Amino acid sequence: MKALFVVLDGMADRPVAELGRKTPLQAARTPNMDRLARSGACGIVDPVAPGIPPGSDVANMALLGYDPHE
Repeated sequence: MKALFVVLDGMADRPVAELGRKTPLQAARTPNMDRLARSGACGIVDPVAPGIPPGSDVANMALLGYDPHE
């Protein structure tokens, strides 16, 4: 089985004035990601444990297998 792990860190973000009050994801053209989503299995992962402030650093390290408590 082949797997592709895509981390879309920051893509949803907050609306940006320069993007017409859209998020980066709303403003983006995503034909390649759309094709991957149609042809594969998609899911959502919540890697940050309760009580730990969610942030890119903690979440990305947790996705790679590091314990966010350490």
